[in-house]
Parts: sequence; C-alpha cells; structure tokens
Amino acid sequence: MTTHIQETSVQDSERAWMEKAITLATDSVANGGGPFGALVAKNGEVVAIGNNQVTATLDPVAHAEVTAMRAACKELDTFSLEGCVLITSCEPCPMCLSSALWARVDRLVYSADRHDAAVAGFDDRKFYDLFEKKPESMWPMSVEQLDLPNRTAPFDAWLAKPDRIEY
Repeated sequence: MTTHIQETSVQDSERAWMEKAITLATDSVANGGGPFGALVAKNGEVVAIGNNQVTATLDPVAHAEVTAMRAACKELDTFSLEGCVLITSCEPCPMCLSSALWARVDRLVYSADRHDAAVAGFDDRKFYDLFEKKPESMWPMSVEQLDLPNRTAPFDAWLAKPDRIEY
C-alpha cells in the first residue's frame, strides 16, 4: 500500500510540476520569450525554474531547460544535478537533451513533442534528423578537425592539475 501511495504522490507532483512548466512557457510568450518552460525538482521540491530566453537575451542557447538547469546548479551550489528530475513543457532539442545528460539529471519528463513544436514553427526535427541520419556531407555547416601538435595541451594541463575536481 505504501508503494502505491508513494507512486501516486510522485505522479501527482509531476503532474503539478508539468502544469507549472506549461504555465511558465505560456507566460514566457507574454513576456517576450519563446513558448517553452522547464523546472528542476529534487526530493519532491522545485529547486529552480526556467523559460526560453533566446530572443529576449539574444542568446541562442538560452532554452528553457538550460536556464532551469543553470539556475538549479546555482541554487544547489553544484554542477551535478544527480537526484533531480527535469520537467519541461516540450520534448528537449538535442542540445538540451545533451545538457541534461551532462548535468547528470536522473529523469526527464516532457509534455509536447517535437512534432507539436514543428507545427508551431519550431522544427527541431531537422536537428534530430541531422544527428541520426545524415552523413556529414549533407550537414548545413562544415565540421572539420584541424590537427595541431598542441591539440591535447588543455587536457594535459587538466591531468597535471592536482586539485582538479573530476566530473
């Protein structure tokens, strides 16, 4: 019985958090941002919220998920969001999904999907397709390696740093 109550409680919390993320996204539109909202929760509590600020701040990576994760890391005083759930109003683009992986988020929950976003003019599907299917020769930008002799110098310095914080 306790497990069922806990599961229901988690489901209720996530439903409420998703409603909040959707409200953040809707409010973002009214305040000059894009139609995306997100929040980070830990131990049953909302730690931080974020909304899309790409056009408002002229920052192409200020997606809702990124702004929420940045705020959560500051609030928790860490770069790792282990033990956290990321709730987002829409399926994350590949950049945001990668960011969540780098942040070590435990779970990610979204509502609208990439197809819903495409209908609204946010065609992230082309980025998913790019990474999943297209050979580099068909990419809209060139991706090239410039192999310099000192290419590993930053890594060498990192490995030589005795007080580095592993991540």
